[in-house]
Amino acid sequence: MSRISIAAAIAALATAPAFGADVKIGSSAGMTGPTAELVAPVIAGRNLAAAQVNEQGGLFGGDTYRLVPGDSQCDPKAAVDAAAKLVNVEQVVAIIGPTCSGATNGMSQSVTIPAGVAVLSDTATAPSISELEDNDLVFRVAPSDAYQGRTLAQFAWDAGYRKLAVTYANDDYNAGLAGVFVASFEEMGGTIAGNQLHEPDRASYRSELSTLAGGGAEGLALFAYYGGSGIKILRNSLENGLFGKFLGADGMIDNSVIEQLGADTLRGNIMLSQPAADTEGESYKAFAAAFAAAGHDPAAPYVAYGYDIAFLMALAVEKAGSADRSKIPAALREVANAPGMVIRPGEWMKAKEAIAAGQDVNYEGASGAIEFDDNGDVAGVYSRYVVGDDGTWTAVE
Repeated sequence: MSRISIAAAIAALATAPAFGADVKIGSSAGMTGPTAELVAPVIAGRNLAAAQVNEQGGLFGGDTYRLVPGDSQCDPKAAVDAAAKLVNVEQVVAIIGPTCSGATNGMSQSVTIPAGVAVLSDTATAPSISELEDNDLVFRVAPSDAYQGRTLAQFAWDAGYRKLAVTYANDDYNAGLAGVFVASFEEMGGTIAGNQLHEPDRASYRSELSTLAGGGAEGLALFAYYGGSGIKILRNSLENGLFGKFLGADGMIDNSVIEQLGADTLRGNIMLSQPAADTEGESYKAFAAAFAAAGHDPAAPYVAYGYDIAFLMALAVEKAGSADRSKIPAALREVANAPGMVIRPGEWMKAKEAIAAGQDVNYEGASGAIEFDDNGDVAGVYSRYVVGDDGTWTAVE
């Protein structure tokens, strides 16, 4: 993704057709930083939902649903700064996003929870988010890595791995995911031959990898962001003959990994997990058709989740009946959880009319059913990704 196209996505986020007053929702995302290429299509998903709301009458009596951008940079400090501006200067009603778990934890603890502002994330998956003392203000539509870590361990076991080395970046997302993976793999009977934390900004990881390789592992479980330490660790491993087999999670799924290291080099040697949308569902198909018509790839990582948080937040604001921050958490549960009239992506007018008539609505998302538990979490499904014959990431189950 070029800087020009990322800039265009940010510009699109800040624009919306004018009806009446603006109802401002903060849209925090890692527009720059180690996941910027992944984030741009996710922002496009959010934009599509906002555009559909405004094209079908907007909020309340015709107010514009406006997404106000904030660059969280996939970094806790940057996320706090961005959230402080959104909450205190822009006076947003709620925030969707941000990207990355560390950013979500930092922003929530320092800014949004004290201010009583609800947060709804599309990509924050660390188990630690479930443990926040958040006064029911932090929600997410992507499932917790407490599930993904166990799923990846099962994928590894089913693939025949019995002895693995583990390295993980020093941040909330990767540390939490690695911890669940290690515990799950050992419970299955597997052996962890080495387990190291690493800093994500080193020039080389050869020394650490040499130590890990000395334990006789069959492969390396790598928990990192592709734009941080991920690609460098893969390259150091391959160039020095330290590891040839790899496992990882959704933080590594980006085309730049294949482009820089080569499809032939990685094919058959790397397996990644990622939360998956129910692509056979009616809701996903409605989203995918609209997203493709807008010129975007509905199969890109997390784009269905990005769409869902923007559409779901609009439903919550409409259900609340006003731009009152204190009413959003309860409204989110009311419009997401069954029972109620089923609302699918793009069905804003149908939802608006039902809410006006006093009916309950139940949003069935592009990413699947969204039923918030007591922690504001949802369940989910996962796909296993490998490098396909066409040289791209391909889901195989």
